Amino acid sequence: MSSIAIIGSGMGGLVAGNLLAKKGHKVTIFESHSTPGGYTTGFWRKGFYFESGTFSFESSQHVFSVMKDIGVFDKIEFTRQYGRWIAPQFDCVVHSWNELKTAILDAYPSEKMYFTRYFAEVDTMCNVMRSLTPPKNVFSAIAYPFKLMRGMTILKKYDKMTASEFTAQYLEKDSIGYQVLKDMGYPDMSALIIAGAVLSFLEDYWTVKTGMQSWADVLADNFKKLGGELMLNSYVDKIITKNGVAVGVSCGGKTYDADYVLSASDYKKTFLKLLDDTSMLPKAFIEKLENAAVSESFFTVYLGLNLPYEKMKEYLKVPHVSYHTGQSVDFNNTREENFFEKTSCMFYSPSLHNPELAPKGKSSLMITAMSPHKWMNNWGVGNKQMYKKLKENVKNALIEKASAIIPNVKKHIVYDDAATPLTYERYTHNTDGASSAWSWNPHKRFYKNIISTRVNTLVKNLYISSCWSNQIGGVPGAISAAYKCAKKIQ
Repeated sequence: MSSIAIIGSGMGGLVAGNLLAKKGHKVTIFESHSTPGGYTTGFWRKGFYFESGTFSFESSQHVFSVMKDIGVFDKIEFTRQYGRWIAPQFDCVVHSWNELKTAILDAYPSEKMYFTRYFAEVDTMCNVMRSLTPPKNVFSAIAYPFKLMRGMTILKKYDKMTASEFTAQYLEKDSIGYQVLKDMGYPDMSALIIAGAVLSFLEDYWTVKTGMQSWADVLADNFKKLGGELMLNSYVDKIITKNGVAVGVSCGGKTYDADYVLSASDYKKTFLKLLDDTSMLPKAFIEKLENAAVSESFFTVYLGLNLPYEKMKEYLKVPHVSYHTGQSVDFNNTREENFFEKTSCMFYSPSLHNPELAPKGKSSLMITAMSPHKWMNNWGVGNKQMYKKLKENVKNALIEKASAIIPNVKKHIVYDDAATPLTYERYTHNTDGASSAWSWNPHKRFYKNIISTRVNTLVKNLYISSCWSNQIGGVPGAISAAYKCAKKIQ
Protein backbone atom coordinates (compact mmCIF):
# COMPACT_ATOMS: atom_id res chain seq x y z
CA MET A 1 0.00 0.00 0.00
CA SER A 2 1.06 3.58 -0.66
CA SER A 3 1.58 6.62 1.54
CA ILE A 4 -0.43 9.62 0.31
CA ALA A 5 -0.31 13.27 1.31
CA ILE A 6 -3.41 15.35 0.54
CA ILE A 7 -3.21 19.15 0.66
CA GLY A 8 -6.54 20.60 1.77
CA SER A 9 -9.62 19.14 3.44
CA GLY A 10 -12.28 20.59 1.17
CA MET A 11 -14.77 18.23 -0.42
CA GLY A 12 -12.16 16.96 -2.89
CA GLY A 13 -9.59 16.25 -0.18
CA LEU A 14 -12.04 14.60 2.20
CA VAL A 15 -13.63 12.38 -0.46
CA ALA A 16 -10.25 11.32 -1.87
CA GLY A 17 -8.98 10.68 1.65
CA ASN A 18 -11.95 8.45 2.48
CA LEU A 19 -11.79 6.47 -0.75
CA LEU A 20 -8.03 5.91 -0.49
CA ALA A 21 -8.06 5.09 3.24
CA LYS A 22 -10.86 2.62 2.55
CA LYS A 23 -8.50 0.85 0.13
CA GLY A 24 -5.95 0.51 2.92
CA HIS A 25 -3.54 3.27 1.92
CA LYS A 26 -1.76 5.36 4.54
CA VAL A 27 -3.33 8.79 4.01
CA THR A 28 -2.60 12.13 5.67
CA ILE A 29 -4.69 15.23 4.99
CA PHE A 30 -3.06 18.58 5.73
CA GLU A 31 -5.49 21.44 6.44
CA SER A 32 -4.32 24.99 7.15
CA HIS A 33 -7.59 25.95 8.86
CA SER A 34 -8.80 24.86 12.31
CA THR A 35 -11.78 22.94 10.87
CA PRO A 36 -12.16 20.67 7.83
CA GLY A 37 -14.32 21.55 4.84
CA GLY A 38 -12.71 24.28 2.73
CA TYR A 39 -15.52 26.14 0.96
CA THR A 40 -18.01 23.77 2.61
CA THR A 41 -17.18 24.86 6.14
CA GLY A 42 -19.56 26.76 8.39
CA PHE A 43 -19.19 28.59 11.67
CA TRP A 44 -21.14 29.54 14.81
CA ARG A 45 -21.37 33.03 16.29
CA LYS A 46 -23.47 33.83 19.35
CA GLY A 47 -25.62 30.78 18.74
CA PHE A 48 -26.12 31.47 15.01
CA TYR A 49 -24.79 29.07 12.35
CA PHE A 50 -23.61 30.47 9.01
CA GLU A 51 -22.15 28.89 5.89
CA SER A 52 -18.63 30.10 5.12
CA GLY A 53 -19.03 29.71 1.40
CA THR A 54 -20.94 27.02 -0.49
CA PHE A 55 -24.51 26.48 0.68
CA SER A 56 -25.87 24.30 -2.14
CA PHE A 57 -24.82 21.74 -4.72
CA GLU A 58 -26.20 20.00 -7.79
CA SER A 59 -25.64 16.67 -9.63
CA SER A 60 -27.21 14.89 -6.66
CA GLN A 61 -27.24 11.43 -8.25
CA HIS A 62 -23.46 11.51 -8.63
CA VAL A 63 -22.83 13.08 -5.21
CA PHE A 64 -25.13 10.65 -3.40
CA SER A 65 -23.58 7.68 -5.18
CA VAL A 66 -20.11 8.61 -3.93
CA MET A 67 -21.39 9.16 -0.38
CA LYS A 68 -22.91 5.67 -0.50
CA ASP A 69 -19.61 4.22 -1.76
CA ILE A 70 -17.84 5.78 1.21
CA GLY A 71 -20.61 4.56 3.54
CA VAL A 72 -21.77 7.89 5.00
CA PHE A 73 -24.91 8.71 2.99
CA ASP A 74 -27.29 7.82 5.83
CA LYS A 75 -25.37 10.07 8.24
CA ILE A 76 -26.00 13.26 6.24
CA GLU A 77 -29.37 15.05 6.14
CA PHE A 78 -29.54 16.15 2.52
CA THR A 79 -32.55 18.30 1.64
CA ARG A 80 -33.85 19.99 -1.51
CA GLN A 81 -33.13 23.66 -1.99
CA TYR A 82 -35.92 25.61 -3.67
CA GLY A 83 -35.75 29.27 -4.50
CA ARG A 84 -37.69 32.49 -4.61
CA TRP A 85 -36.97 34.93 -7.42
CA ILE A 86 -37.54 38.64 -6.94
CA ALA A 87 -37.16 41.29 -9.64
CA PRO A 88 -38.97 44.50 -10.53
CA GLN A 89 -42.66 43.55 -11.06
CA PHE A 90 -41.82 39.92 -10.32
CA ASP A 91 -41.85 37.83 -7.14
CA CYS A 92 -42.33 34.07 -7.20
CA VAL A 93 -41.33 30.89 -5.37
CA VAL A 94 -40.46 28.31 -8.02
CA HIS A 95 -39.92 24.56 -7.88
CA SER A 96 -39.13 23.93 -11.55
CA TRP A 97 -38.05 25.54 -14.79
CA ASN A 98 -41.62 25.44 -16.11
CA GLU A 99 -42.86 27.35 -13.05
CA LEU A 100 -40.22 30.04 -13.55
CA LYS A 101 -41.08 30.41 -17.23
CA THR A 102 -44.79 30.78 -16.49
CA ALA A 103 -44.15 33.33 -13.73
CA ILE A 104 -41.91 35.47 -15.95
CA LEU A 105 -44.36 35.41 -18.86
CA ASP A 106 -47.16 36.50 -16.52
CA ALA A 107 -45.04 39.29 -15.01
CA TYR A 108 -43.88 40.81 -18.30
CA PRO A 109 -46.71 40.43 -20.84
CA SER A 110 -45.35 43.16 -23.13
CA GLU A 111 -42.18 41.09 -23.71
CA LYS A 112 -43.95 37.75 -23.96
CA MET A 113 -42.92 37.15 -27.58
CA TYR A 114 -39.23 37.71 -26.80
CA PHE A 115 -39.27 35.59 -23.67
CA THR A 116 -41.06 32.78 -25.52
CA ARG A 117 -38.31 32.63 -28.14
CA TYR A 118 -35.61 32.68 -25.47
CA PHE A 119 -37.31 29.91 -23.49
CA ALA A 120 -37.79 27.78 -26.61
CA GLU A 121 -34.06 27.87 -27.34
CA VAL A 122 -33.13 27.10 -23.72
CA ASP A 123 -35.65 24.23 -23.74
CA THR A 124 -33.85 22.77 -26.74
CA MET A 125 -30.57 22.98 -24.85
CA CYS A 126 -32.16 21.38 -21.76
CA ASN A 127 -33.62 18.52 -23.79
CA VAL A 128 -30.20 17.81 -25.27
CA MET A 129 -28.63 17.82 -21.79
CA ARG A 130 -31.26 15.39 -20.50
CA SER A 131 -30.66 13.06 -23.44
CA LEU A 132 -26.94 12.89 -22.62
CA THR A 133 -27.46 11.07 -19.34
CA PRO A 134 -25.62 7.69 -19.28
CA PRO A 135 -27.57 4.71 -20.73
CA LYS A 136 -29.49 2.51 -18.29
CA ASN A 137 -29.81 -0.62 -20.43
CA VAL A 138 -28.33 -2.31 -23.48
CA PHE A 139 -30.92 -0.85 -25.86
CA SER A 140 -30.30 2.75 -24.83
CA ALA A 141 -26.54 2.04 -24.85
CA ILE A 142 -26.72 1.21 -28.56
CA ALA A 143 -28.36 4.55 -29.34
CA TYR A 144 -26.24 6.58 -26.90
CA PRO A 145 -23.23 7.34 -29.17
CA PHE A 146 -25.56 8.74 -31.85
CA LYS A 147 -27.42 10.86 -29.26
CA LEU A 148 -24.10 12.11 -27.95
CA MET A 149 -22.84 13.19 -31.40
CA ARG A 150 -26.14 14.88 -32.27
CA GLY A 151 -26.32 16.58 -28.89
CA MET A 152 -22.79 17.95 -29.03
CA THR A 153 -23.42 19.26 -32.54
CA ILE A 154 -26.47 21.18 -31.32
CA LEU A 155 -24.67 22.57 -28.27
CA LYS A 156 -21.42 23.45 -30.03
CA LYS A 157 -22.81 26.70 -31.43
CA TYR A 158 -23.12 28.03 -27.87
CA ASP A 159 -19.62 27.05 -26.83
CA LYS A 160 -17.90 30.40 -27.49
CA MET A 161 -20.94 32.58 -26.80
CA THR A 162 -21.47 34.28 -23.44
CA ALA A 163 -24.81 34.15 -21.64
CA SER A 164 -25.09 37.91 -22.15
CA GLU A 165 -24.59 37.56 -25.90
CA PHE A 166 -27.10 34.72 -26.03
CA THR A 167 -29.72 36.65 -24.05
CA ALA A 168 -29.19 39.79 -26.17
CA GLN A 169 -30.37 37.81 -29.22
CA TYR A 170 -33.86 37.77 -27.73
CA LEU A 171 -34.24 40.69 -25.33
CA GLU A 172 -33.23 44.35 -25.43
CA LYS A 173 -30.18 45.08 -23.31
CA ASP A 174 -31.94 47.87 -21.44
CA SER A 175 -34.90 45.63 -20.51
CA ILE A 176 -35.44 44.19 -17.04
CA GLY A 177 -35.87 40.73 -18.55
CA TYR A 178 -32.39 40.89 -20.09
CA GLN A 179 -30.79 41.92 -16.80
CA VAL A 180 -32.56 39.17 -14.84
CA LEU A 181 -31.85 36.32 -17.26
CA LYS A 182 -28.23 37.17 -17.92
CA ASP A 183 -27.67 37.15 -14.14
CA MET A 184 -28.46 33.42 -14.00
CA GLY A 185 -24.97 32.25 -13.02
CA TYR A 186 -21.54 33.86 -13.25
CA PRO A 187 -20.89 37.08 -15.22
CA ASP A 188 -20.54 36.40 -18.94
CA MET A 189 -20.46 32.65 -18.40
CA SER A 190 -20.63 30.41 -21.45
CA ALA A 191 -24.09 30.13 -22.98
CA LEU A 192 -23.39 26.39 -23.05
CA ILE A 193 -23.80 26.38 -19.26
CA ILE A 194 -27.28 27.98 -19.28
CA ALA A 195 -29.06 24.63 -19.66
CA GLY A 196 -26.93 23.10 -16.93
CA ALA A 197 -27.71 26.05 -14.65
CA VAL A 198 -31.45 25.68 -15.32
CA LEU A 199 -31.49 21.93 -14.69
CA SER A 200 -29.30 22.28 -11.62
CA PHE A 201 -30.65 25.34 -9.82
CA LEU A 202 -34.30 24.63 -10.52
CA GLU A 203 -34.55 20.84 -10.69
CA ASP A 204 -31.61 19.35 -8.79
CA TYR A 205 -30.43 21.79 -6.12
CA TRP A 206 -29.59 20.45 -2.65
CA THR A 207 -28.13 21.43 0.69
CA VAL A 208 -27.59 19.88 4.13
CA LYS A 209 -30.25 20.46 6.77
CA THR A 210 -27.73 20.56 9.60
CA GLY A 211 -25.33 22.83 7.69
CA MET A 212 -22.57 22.08 5.18
CA GLN A 213 -20.03 21.89 8.02
CA SER A 214 -21.80 18.80 9.35
CA TRP A 215 -21.20 17.10 5.98
CA ALA A 216 -17.49 17.88 6.17
CA ASP A 217 -17.43 16.68 9.79
CA VAL A 218 -19.05 13.35 8.88
CA LEU A 219 -16.46 12.78 6.15
CA ALA A 220 -13.61 13.82 8.46
CA ASP A 221 -14.77 11.48 11.24
CA ASN A 222 -15.19 8.59 8.83
CA PHE A 223 -11.75 9.24 7.36
CA LYS A 224 -10.17 9.01 10.82
CA LYS A 225 -12.11 5.81 11.59
CA LEU A 226 -10.61 4.31 8.43
CA GLY A 227 -7.14 5.01 9.80
CA GLY A 228 -6.48 8.31 8.04
CA GLU A 229 -4.69 11.18 9.77
CA LEU A 230 -6.24 14.66 9.60
CA MET A 231 -3.78 17.40 10.54
CA LEU A 232 -5.55 20.70 11.23
CA ASN A 233 -3.79 24.07 11.51
CA SER A 234 -1.14 22.53 9.25
CA TYR A 235 -0.19 24.68 6.27
CA VAL A 236 1.82 22.90 3.57
CA ASP A 237 4.54 25.27 2.39
CA LYS A 238 6.20 23.05 -0.21
CA ILE A 239 5.54 20.10 -2.47
CA ILE A 240 8.81 18.19 -2.53
CA THR A 241 10.00 16.62 -5.77
CA LYS A 242 12.91 14.42 -6.79
CA ASN A 243 13.90 13.90 -10.42
CA GLY A 244 10.56 15.30 -11.56
CA VAL A 245 8.49 13.10 -9.22
CA ALA A 246 6.45 14.29 -6.22
CA VAL A 247 7.85 12.54 -3.14
CA GLY A 248 6.31 14.41 -0.21
CA VAL A 249 5.41 17.74 1.37
CA SER A 250 6.90 20.16 3.85
CA CYS A 251 4.74 21.43 6.72
CA GLY A 252 5.77 23.37 9.81
CA GLY A 253 9.46 22.79 9.17
CA LYS A 254 9.00 19.02 8.92
CA THR A 255 9.17 16.82 5.84
CA TYR A 256 6.54 14.15 5.21
CA ASP A 257 7.46 11.52 2.63
CA ALA A 258 4.73 10.29 0.29
CA ASP A 259 4.39 8.03 -2.72
CA TYR A 260 1.70 10.33 -4.06
CA VAL A 261 0.72 13.95 -3.40
CA LEU A 262 -2.83 15.12 -4.06
CA SER A 263 -3.45 18.84 -4.21
CA ALA A 264 -7.03 19.46 -3.11
CA SER A 265 -6.38 23.17 -3.23
CA ASP A 266 -5.85 26.11 -5.58
CA TYR A 267 -4.32 24.99 -8.90
CA LYS A 268 -2.37 28.18 -9.53
CA LYS A 269 -0.77 28.26 -6.09
CA THR A 270 -0.01 24.54 -6.28
CA PHE A 271 2.44 25.16 -9.10
CA LEU A 272 3.43 28.81 -8.74
CA LYS A 273 3.91 28.80 -4.95
CA LEU A 274 4.06 25.30 -3.48
CA LEU A 275 6.07 23.32 -6.02
CA ASP A 276 9.71 23.28 -4.88
CA ASP A 277 11.17 23.31 -8.40
CA THR A 278 9.30 25.16 -11.14
CA SER A 279 12.18 24.63 -13.60
CA MET A 280 10.61 21.28 -14.50
CA LEU A 281 7.58 23.10 -15.88
CA PRO A 282 7.54 24.45 -19.46
CA LYS A 283 7.78 28.24 -19.62
CA ALA A 284 4.61 28.41 -21.72
CA PHE A 285 2.68 26.51 -19.04
CA ILE A 286 3.85 28.89 -16.31
CA GLU A 287 2.89 31.94 -18.37
CA LYS A 288 -0.52 30.44 -19.13
CA LEU A 289 -1.04 29.71 -15.45
CA GLU A 290 0.01 33.18 -14.33
CA ASN A 291 -2.44 34.79 -16.77
CA ALA A 292 -5.31 32.34 -16.26
CA ALA A 293 -8.56 33.97 -15.10
CA VAL A 294 -10.41 32.57 -12.10
CA SER A 295 -14.09 32.73 -11.15
CA GLU A 296 -15.45 35.69 -9.24
CA SER A 297 -15.52 35.81 -5.46
CA PHE A 298 -18.29 37.04 -3.15
CA PHE A 299 -18.95 39.61 -0.49
CA THR A 300 -21.11 38.09 2.25
CA VAL A 301 -22.91 39.72 5.14
CA TYR A 302 -23.74 37.54 8.15
CA LEU A 303 -26.66 38.65 10.30
CA GLY A 304 -28.20 37.27 13.47
CA LEU A 305 -31.74 38.63 13.68
CA ASN A 306 -34.12 38.96 16.57
CA LEU A 307 -36.89 37.43 14.46
CA PRO A 308 -38.65 34.13 15.28
CA TYR A 309 -38.73 31.33 12.71
CA GLU A 310 -42.38 32.00 11.81
CA LYS A 311 -41.77 35.70 11.11
CA MET A 312 -38.64 34.98 9.06
CA LYS A 313 -40.55 32.45 6.99
CA GLU A 314 -43.31 34.99 6.42
CA TYR A 315 -40.77 37.45 5.03
CA LEU A 316 -38.47 35.14 3.02
CA LYS A 317 -40.98 32.33 2.28
CA VAL A 318 -38.08 29.94 1.49
CA PRO A 319 -34.45 29.76 2.71
CA HIS A 320 -32.91 30.82 -0.62
CA VAL A 321 -33.90 34.04 -2.41
CA SER A 322 -32.44 35.47 -5.64
CA TYR A 323 -32.88 39.24 -5.58
CA HIS A 324 -32.47 41.00 -8.92
CA THR A 325 -32.33 44.78 -9.05
CA GLY A 326 -32.84 44.92 -12.82
CA GLN A 327 -29.94 47.38 -13.04
CA SER A 328 -26.97 47.04 -15.33
CA VAL A 329 -23.60 46.46 -13.64
CA ASP A 330 -20.14 46.06 -15.14
CA PHE A 331 -17.98 43.40 -13.49
CA ASN A 332 -14.98 44.62 -15.49
CA ASN A 333 -15.12 48.08 -13.94
CA THR A 334 -13.21 47.72 -10.70
CA ARG A 335 -13.48 51.45 -9.94
CA GLU A 336 -17.28 51.68 -9.79
CA GLU A 337 -17.67 52.77 -6.19
CA ASN A 338 -21.44 52.20 -6.04
CA PHE A 339 -21.29 48.77 -7.67
CA PHE A 340 -22.79 46.96 -4.66
CA GLU A 341 -25.65 49.44 -4.43
CA LYS A 342 -26.77 48.44 -7.93
CA THR A 343 -25.88 44.77 -8.20
CA SER A 344 -28.16 41.79 -7.59
CA CYS A 345 -27.64 39.53 -4.60
CA MET A 346 -28.83 36.40 -2.79
CA PHE A 347 -30.42 35.98 0.63
CA TYR A 348 -29.97 32.73 2.49
CA SER A 349 -31.24 31.69 5.92
CA PRO A 350 -29.79 28.40 7.28
CA SER A 351 -32.23 28.57 10.20
CA LEU A 352 -35.21 28.33 7.84
CA HIS A 353 -33.96 24.85 6.91
CA ASN A 354 -33.32 24.05 10.54
CA PRO A 355 -34.44 26.26 13.47
CA GLU A 356 -31.72 24.68 15.62
CA LEU A 357 -29.15 26.67 13.63
CA ALA A 358 -30.17 29.84 15.50
CA PRO A 359 -31.03 30.66 19.14
CA LYS A 360 -34.64 30.10 20.14
CA GLY A 361 -36.84 32.91 18.84
CA LYS A 362 -34.15 34.19 16.45
CA SER A 363 -33.07 33.66 12.82
CA SER A 364 -29.96 33.78 10.67
CA LEU A 365 -29.52 35.62 7.38
CA MET A 366 -26.70 35.69 4.85
CA ILE A 367 -26.62 38.33 2.10
CA THR A 368 -24.26 37.45 -0.73
CA ALA A 369 -23.23 39.47 -3.78
CA MET A 370 -20.72 38.50 -6.43
CA SER A 371 -17.74 40.85 -6.52
CA PRO A 372 -15.60 42.18 -9.38
CA HIS A 373 -11.99 41.02 -9.17
CA LYS A 374 -9.78 43.35 -7.12
CA TRP A 375 -12.58 45.92 -6.68
CA MET A 376 -11.42 49.41 -5.61
CA ASN A 377 -7.69 48.70 -5.84
CA ASN A 378 -8.17 45.25 -4.35
CA TRP A 379 -10.07 46.58 -1.36
CA GLY A 380 -7.65 49.35 -0.48
CA VAL A 381 -4.29 47.85 -1.48
CA GLY A 382 -3.34 46.85 2.05
CA ASN A 383 -4.53 50.10 3.65
CA LYS A 384 -6.37 48.82 6.75
CA GLN A 385 -8.42 51.96 7.24
CA MET A 386 -9.56 52.01 3.60
CA TYR A 387 -10.31 48.28 3.76
CA LYS A 388 -12.50 48.72 6.85
CA LYS A 389 -14.31 51.66 5.27
CA LEU A 390 -15.03 49.81 2.01
CA LYS A 391 -16.11 46.70 3.91
CA GLU A 392 -18.49 48.69 6.12
CA ASN A 393 -19.97 50.59 3.15
CA VAL A 394 -20.64 47.40 1.20
CA LYS A 395 -22.10 45.69 4.25
CA ASN A 396 -24.53 48.57 4.77
CA ALA A 397 -25.47 48.64 1.06
CA LEU A 398 -26.39 44.95 1.13
CA ILE A 399 -28.29 45.24 4.41
CA GLU A 400 -30.29 48.03 2.77
CA LYS A 401 -31.28 45.59 0.01
CA ALA A 402 -32.52 43.15 2.66
CA SER A 403 -34.89 45.82 3.96
CA ALA A 404 -36.87 45.42 0.72
CA ILE A 405 -38.18 42.05 1.94
CA ILE A 406 -37.57 42.30 5.71
CA PRO A 407 -39.04 45.61 6.92
CA ASN A 408 -36.83 47.50 9.38
CA VAL A 409 -34.23 44.74 9.21
CA LYS A 410 -31.60 46.96 10.88
CA LYS A 411 -33.68 47.12 14.06
CA HIS A 412 -33.63 43.33 14.33
CA ILE A 413 -29.85 42.86 14.05
CA VAL A 414 -28.24 41.33 17.15
CA TYR A 415 -25.09 40.10 15.42
CA ASP A 416 -23.34 41.16 12.21
CA ASP A 417 -20.12 40.44 10.35
CA ALA A 418 -18.94 40.35 6.76
CA ALA A 419 -16.48 38.55 4.50
CA THR A 420 -14.74 40.11 1.49
CA PRO A 421 -12.93 38.32 -1.35
CA LEU A 422 -9.74 38.86 0.65
CA THR A 423 -11.35 36.99 3.55
CA TYR A 424 -12.16 34.06 1.29
CA GLU A 425 -8.64 34.01 -0.12
CA ARG A 426 -7.12 34.08 3.37
CA TYR A 427 -9.14 31.09 4.57
CA THR A 428 -9.31 28.97 1.40
CA HIS A 429 -6.06 30.05 -0.32
CA ASN A 430 -8.01 30.30 -3.58
CA THR A 431 -6.54 32.92 -5.89
CA ASP A 432 -8.55 36.16 -5.55
CA GLY A 433 -10.99 34.23 -3.33
CA ALA A 434 -12.28 32.37 -6.40
CA SER A 435 -15.60 30.74 -5.53
CA SER A 436 -15.73 28.06 -8.22
CA ALA A 437 -12.26 27.47 -9.70
CA TRP A 438 -11.57 28.90 -13.16
CA SER A 439 -13.46 31.63 -15.00
CA TRP A 440 -16.80 30.63 -16.52
CA ASN A 441 -16.26 33.07 -19.40
CA PRO A 442 -15.75 31.06 -22.64
CA HIS A 443 -13.10 33.56 -23.81
CA LYS A 444 -10.99 33.10 -20.66
CA ARG A 445 -10.79 29.33 -20.32
CA PHE A 446 -7.88 27.46 -18.82
CA TYR A 447 -9.19 24.16 -20.21
CA LYS A 448 -10.65 24.01 -23.71
CA ASN A 449 -13.23 21.42 -22.73
CA ILE A 450 -15.50 22.55 -19.89
CA ILE A 451 -16.86 19.08 -19.09
CA SER A 452 -13.75 16.92 -18.63
CA THR A 453 -12.09 16.33 -15.25
CA ARG A 454 -8.28 16.47 -15.41
CA VAL A 455 -6.35 15.20 -12.41
CA ASN A 456 -3.00 14.42 -14.06
CA THR A 457 -0.27 17.07 -13.92
CA LEU A 458 3.14 17.63 -15.50
CA VAL A 459 4.70 16.32 -12.28
CA LYS A 460 4.62 12.56 -11.88
CA ASN A 461 2.62 11.32 -8.85
CA LEU A 462 1.16 14.78 -8.24
CA TYR A 463 -2.59 14.87 -8.88
CA ILE A 464 -5.27 17.54 -8.63
CA SER A 465 -8.07 16.44 -6.30
CA SER A 466 -10.16 19.59 -6.15
CA CYS A 467 -12.72 21.52 -8.18
CA TRP A 468 -9.77 23.07 -10.05
CA SER A 469 -9.54 19.87 -12.10
CA ASN A 470 -12.66 21.09 -13.91
CA GLN A 471 -13.22 24.40 -15.71
CA ILE A 472 -16.36 25.35 -13.77
CA GLY A 473 -15.54 23.64 -10.48
CA GLY A 474 -18.21 23.28 -7.80
CA VAL A 475 -18.85 20.52 -5.28
CA PRO A 476 -19.60 17.87 -7.96
CA GLY A 477 -16.38 18.86 -9.77
CA ALA A 478 -14.34 18.38 -6.60
CA ILE A 479 -15.96 15.00 -5.91
CA SER A 480 -15.36 13.86 -9.50
CA ALA A 481 -11.68 14.75 -9.19
CA ALA A 482 -11.38 12.88 -5.89
CA TYR A 483 -13.04 9.81 -7.33
CA LYS A 484 -10.77 9.86 -10.36
CA CYS A 485 -7.64 10.24 -8.21
CA ALA A 486 -8.70 7.32 -6.02
CA LYS A 487 -9.17 5.10 -9.10
CA LYS A 488 -5.66 5.92 -10.34
CA ILE A 489 -3.98 4.89 -7.11
CA GLN A 490 -4.45 1.15 -6.69
